[in-house]
Amino acid sequence: MAASEDPEQSEESVVHAAVELGPVTVDAYNAELRDGEGFIGDRASSRAFRAIIDEARERLRVVAEDPLGDVPTADLSKKKLDKLLIEGGDLEAAGVIHGAIEEFSRELSTVVGRLLKMNAWRGTERIVVGGGLRASRVGELAIGRAAVLLKTAGHEVGLVPIHEHPDEAGLLGAVHLAPIELLNQGGDAILAVDVGGSNIRAGVVEIRRKKDPDLSGRVVREMELWRYADETEKPTRDDAVNRIIEMLKRLARWAEKHELVLAPFVGVACPGLIEADGRIDRGGQNLPGNWQSSRFNLPRRIAEALPPIGGEPAIVVMHNDAVVQGLSELAFVQDVKEWGVLTIGTGLGNAKFTNRRKPASS
Repeated sequence: MAASEDPEQSEESVVHAAVELGPVTVDAYNAELRDGEGFIGDRASSRAFRAIIDEARERLRVVAEDPLGDVPTADLSKKKLDKLLIEGGDLEAAGVIHGAIEEFSRELSTVVGRLLKMNAWRGTERIVVGGGLRASRVGELAIGRAAVLLKTAGHEVGLVPIHEHPDEAGLLGAVHLAPIELLNQGGDAILAVDVGGSNIRAGVVEIRRKKDPDLSGRVVREMELWRYADETEKPTRDDAVNRIIEMLKRLARWAEKHELVLAPFVGVACPGLIEADGRIDRGGQNLPGNWQSSRFNLPRRIAEALPPIGGEPAIVVMHNDAVVQGLSELAFVQDVKEWGVLTIGTGLGNAKFTNRRKPASS
């Protein structure tokens, strides 16, 4: 497929990265916190956590045998790291992991503390934490320890794991990007895409609007995953775009086969600061190729290549991935007014919200 890089907006284009999204206002996202050493968010990412383990292992090898053996830290799965913490396991191996959790938690609490000093984040009552690291016991312990450190430092904010599985949260939240009038016209499901720094997911999200008018009952019915970071040959931007389109076409056929009527809509979650026309201003440096080109527009590329859905061209709307993952949590934050989300993955995503409805009384 030839690359479409026409910078002109079509008359039929929609607004991406909207501030008002149904029941919430997006106060801020993609905050880029810096100090003398660079982005402090980079010190609270999944890569940073593994770097902490690596450094501990190197120091230990100078004086003793490494209890984690010869397996490179990068090859230790989250499942393997979790197993090292179980009762009856190797105590020194567990000690290495617990030490890494402690150090990482301090970095995470520092990042949260810096965020809370920003005007847009002041008054935040709760922060939910998603991303790949959250999908492990190690990640949960890091969140819990950081929550304790924040409280002892005097911050009145709750820090909790995101409720939905991180692999699905970025797809589920995409439902809230859809124009409500479009959902009211019918349709059982939508297509969604979650672009990450090491993988891309696409899925069919069943809406179940009749049963749950607030969209809290949505569920991922089918999902495809492409871990492009594992490819022997690094993919280009066009490779990634073409793969996304192929995934969406297959998922549309899956929905038809399973008698799920798709609404003509695709919600896209993507790292970075998203412009209203769908271009990425900055923050896409971890993606394959140059996604920040002023002539590259992912939503338009998808809309141009995707066949009509239900006889109509699909509306494609994109927002920041932390925002979309946060939107999956809407049903669980109705007891507060101001809240935020952190996504611990290849980088550290962030977004801050204000509920437009009054918090439920306790």
